[in-house]
Amino acid sequence: MSKKLKLVSLLIIVIAVGWGIGKYTTTSPTANNSGSDINVQDNLQGKPGEDGNSTGEGITDPVVANPSNTTDPSDPSEPDSNGKGNSTDDSFKEPDSVAVMVNKEYGLPENYKPTDLVYPEVRFTFKEKIEKRMMRKEAAEALEKLFAGAEEDGIYLAGVSAYRSKETQTRLFNRYVEKDGEELARTYSAVPGYSEHQTGLAIDVSGSDGKCAAESCFGGTKEAEWLAQHATEYGYIIRFPEGKQDITGYKYEPWHIRYVGKDIATYIADKGITLEEYYDVVPVSK
Repeated sequence: MSKKLKLVSLLIIVIAVGWGIGKYTTTSPTANNSGSDINVQDNLQGKPGEDGNSTGEGITDPVVANPSNTTDPSDPSEPDSNGKGNSTDDSFKEPDSVAVMVNKEYGLPENYKPTDLVYPEVRFTFKEKIEKRMMRKEAAEALEKLFAGAEEDGIYLAGVSAYRSKETQTRLFNRYVEKDGEELARTYSAVPGYSEHQTGLAIDVSGSDGKCAAESCFGGTKEAEWLAQHATEYGYIIRFPEGKQDITGYKYEPWHIRYVGKDIATYIADKGITLEEYYDVVPVSK
């Protein structure tokens, strides 16, 4: 083989070897420089609807904290920025809730009557088992404990008036209007359909002797003072406190107690507020 032919053959071999090395060392177009992060974009997109906090490019659903709107009104552990209670919960509009709001602005459905009315085993200022002796079962049981607790402290209470139907409230209100005129009557008596007594959760109380029953002279008595200090322990509140008439729409009634459950009662007492303020539904019309 001539020298020239050898050089050409050697050149062909060198070119062939170089081509083969380049073929097997070129970077793959489907990989990136991170090596193990192949298809890393799959990990950047948060799982839709899981926490609503994805930092990737994918679209995520927002967090739904309370989709069924069933917040328990008896849990005031999350007050709003103004220190009020569960002001975003609509269950206070439910007539069968023990925390239902009934005042001059919020009434009850037409012909509403609780389905669980019972006769609490407590002392009343009368003996007959009639309408105004009844209360809803949960409230009645709490009332029995309240009366028992009072007696342990030497305080003897008596019920004066508990449940009232709309028909009864109508007769009472009309009587007060005839006596004092409608404007004055509205300061101490509810328009039919807007009375807490119709819920079966409220009761007027007095001392066992019945003196000052549902009258201003009840304020300052040992019975009234005991109720102010201890009613919350049994889930009751003084519904129309002194100095809150512009909020509740009613004058001070130390004898009118209302069952709302221990959690709400304690919160209201600790804050020195009314049920209206707890639900942030103030002021009421006078």
